[in-house]
Amino acid sequence: MLSSLMTFWVTWVNLGFGVNFLHSWGKSFMLAWPVAALLSITFAPLVHSFTSSLFDNKH
Repeated sequence: MLSSLMTFWVTWVNLGFGVNFLHSWGKSFMLAWPVAALLSITFAPLVHSFTSSLFDNKH
């Protein structure tokens, strides 16, 4: 979801809603989604561990 919204926004800001908007957005999404998925899979355990350590209430 984040990849689709971010690529939509950045494509719109850079190109506006022109004739080729959907094509450009689709291309951007297809390039961004695999990277976003890989980064999420790679860094999710680290982020989870970090946030767990911040909110661990062992007193």
